[in-house]
Amino acid sequence: MTPAARPAGPLLLGVRHHGPGSARAVRAALEAARPGVVLVEGPPEGDALLPLAADERMRPPVALLAHAVDDPGRAAFWPLAAFSPEWVAIRWALAHEVPVRFIDLPAANSLAMTEEERRAGHDGEGDEDGNGGGRRATDTGADPAAGTGGPPPPAPIDPIGVLAGTAGYDDPERWWEDVVEHRARDGAAGDPRAPFAALAEAMTALREVHGDGGHPRDAVREAYMRLQLRKAVKEFGEDVAVVCGAWHVPALGARTTLAADRALLKGLPKIRTELTWVPWSHRRLARHSGYGAGIDSPGWYGHLFDAADRPVERWMTKVAGLLRDEDRFVSSAHVIEAVRLAGALAAMRGRPLAGLGETTDAIRAVMCEGSDVPLALVRDRLIVGETLGEVPDTAPAVPLQRDLTRQQRTLRLKPDSLERELELDLRKDTDAARSRLLHRLRILAVGWGEPAAGRASTGTFRESWRLRWEPELYVRVAEAGTWGTTVLSAATARAESQAASATTLAEVTALAEHCLLAELPDALPVVMRVLADRAALDADVGHLADALPALARTLRYGDVRSTDTAALGGVAAGLAERICVGLPPACTGLDADAAAELRRRVDGVHSAIGLLTGAVGAEADEAGLRARWTAVLHGLAARDTVAGVIRGRAARLLLDEGRLAEDDAARLMGLALSPGTPPAEAAAWIEGFVGGAAGGGMLLVHDERLLGLIDAWLTGVPADTFADVLPLLRRTFSAYEAGVRRTLGELVRRGPAAGGPTAIGTGTTAPGFGPGLDTDRADAVVPVLRLMLGLGPGTDPDPGGVDPGEGDEKHERAENAKEMLGATG
Repeated sequence: MTPAARPAGPLLLGVRHHGPGSARAVRAALEAARPGVVLVEGPPEGDALLPLAADERMRPPVALLAHAVDDPGRAAFWPLAAFSPEWVAIRWALAHEVPVRFIDLPAANSLAMTEEERRAGHDGEGDEDGNGGGRRATDTGADPAAGTGGPPPPAPIDPIGVLAGTAGYDDPERWWEDVVEHRARDGAAGDPRAPFAALAEAMTALREVHGDGGHPRDAVREAYMRLQLRKAVKEFGEDVAVVCGAWHVPALGARTTLAADRALLKGLPKIRTELTWVPWSHRRLARHSGYGAGIDSPGWYGHLFDAADRPVERWMTKVAGLLRDEDRFVSSAHVIEAVRLAGALAAMRGRPLAGLGETTDAIRAVMCEGSDVPLALVRDRLIVGETLGEVPDTAPAVPLQRDLTRQQRTLRLKPDSLERELELDLRKDTDAARSRLLHRLRILAVGWGEPAAGRASTGTFRESWRLRWEPELYVRVAEAGTWGTTVLSAATARAESQAASATTLAEVTALAEHCLLAELPDALPVVMRVLADRAALDADVGHLADALPALARTLRYGDVRSTDTAALGGVAAGLAERICVGLPPACTGLDADAAAELRRRVDGVHSAIGLLTGAVGAEADEAGLRARWTAVLHGLAARDTVAGVIRGRAARLLLDEGRLAEDDAARLMGLALSPGTPPAEAAAWIEGFVGGAAGGGMLLVHDERLLGLIDAWLTGVPADTFADVLPLLRRTFSAYEAGVRRTLGELVRRGPAAGGPTAIGTGTTAPGFGPGLDTDRADAVVPVLRLMLGLGPGTDPDPGGVDPGEGDEKHERAENAKEMLGATG
């Protein structure tokens, strides 16, 4: 192809970051001009990384990551998608063996300037990390981060928004589509430089009116870019092409002196930085993610860039495929009708072609039957998109990142921008290693995975995780690299540091649990020494109660993972004994908030003691800790000076454990709801007894004596105090499932005559109920239950005698049996 003649001077290609129309225009302009060098807006420290963009293993979206060597948390990203004009220019230059360079202000300066501004207390709105060093907040190139220059206007302007408003559009995205994205796509003859000239003229007019547009740091950035442009012209002549944000084009074409530009750059702060490529995602390109130069629809823009022809028809086909995968009926006729409707809407709205708005409206009407529910899936999966880029192994990385990448491959845990659930069976070597890795990363504050509610239950071999990899985690890994060069060494060092700096006993016990789960044998002794010292000195019952649950879980997990936790046993037993002594006095004289907090702690201690006593023999349990805790609960349930919510919860815990007879529970409820009890206190007792605990609603469904007592008390509450107790009652009963609430309502509606609740006193049997539990009928269920769980006819459902190291399913089945049988009383 013969290079087209062009005007003298460098070719300034002003673009919109992440604009497919700009990307196509840049490619056409470069093909026509065939420049001798291509200059791209970006940090010049990244020049050494540019050849990697030609690697076939480099798949956008990707980003340049710059971080301070001494403080990796100070970082900035320069994201690039396949449809970003800068990426297209870089790839064109590498493919044609044309030199390509970055010309923006070095990251060493921009990161240092941002830190100074933060210390001065006038942060700008820079990139998504708040440091102003990466992509701009207005995606035509302006940088709103505070810096040198005159006082900014009240708010930074959005150049695209101003131009759209001038043209009579209320939506900047729609204006951009009409004037850029919907330009002729059939390769019709025309000057490839024409759109850039028009956009440069518009930006020149804007800057004549708005000056720096509220982005004072741009003066420094543009001075540096002019210096790099002069250097390239001196080396290559005027055969230079510059790809930058359109906002900067007037400044780069302005006549300034070399001395003036150098004066603007004199004395800039500077720090040592490191740069690398990291994978990015379409989700993080979206504006709603917090990315300053983000766009509303990266998936749609990627489609416009990739579609060679008939973009609307191809888009509708993609949508139909997605909805079919979700088991929705979408036929070819739906696709045809949606395409026709989108075109008709575009014509009615005076648009040259159907845009995202028209296609979305057509999809809602034709394929989603007017519902926004399936349309939300289209927005999430296609309009925004789930694409996660890839970077080759040859890209620079901190040693910790390399170790993490190696383990991810070994364990077949591929980072994915899509959130997914992961179930682990800790008896399998691979799953156990995955668990260790995820727990170690949590200690390092690399939040790739979070524990999730699933099949896992305390004391079993299963864990459930929710995984989602975000590009920002590369920064977290770089920060964690200061603790060590491998995941194990870094997690160990950070755990030891956290133990030394912990301020509460609960923090230390939680850390001990994390160290055990992460299998950090070198850190655990350090944490244990700190734990023993803190436990001996801390006399606050609340602190002890907060610390015990994590310690109990640690002991149980040690049993499951075949880890020696004998040293923890004495500490846990000592904490439990001190709680039993100090808890009763701490439960008196409390206001409502303090009582609710202590109730939460009572629940935690009760669960913890269940774990602790389950680990020892039944005889020791009955004679020791369990018996003392039961006595404490009996005392709390019977003392009038204890807050009502705690008395109610103590009674409920005893009832669930079978250590309080049903008649005694009804007697305690009758006393708590007697006329002499203030209504607010009685409501608090009800909240403690039937609120929050598992099965509270079902208890009332199946024991109409208790429901009758509550019903009789509620109907007797004076009108002037009813409004005071209503919030407590509403909070209690609203936590029940809808079916339980409906059943309770039916029981109350039927009333005593129809078998509904009655205000029956202690010892009186409710209609349809026997005087107590029919043990013969209950025992008849056990053989069937054992058969369902795969247990032998004489197998004890208590897992205490099951060896966790046997590697079979018996331990887990026994746990499930214990939980199921325990739930039935």
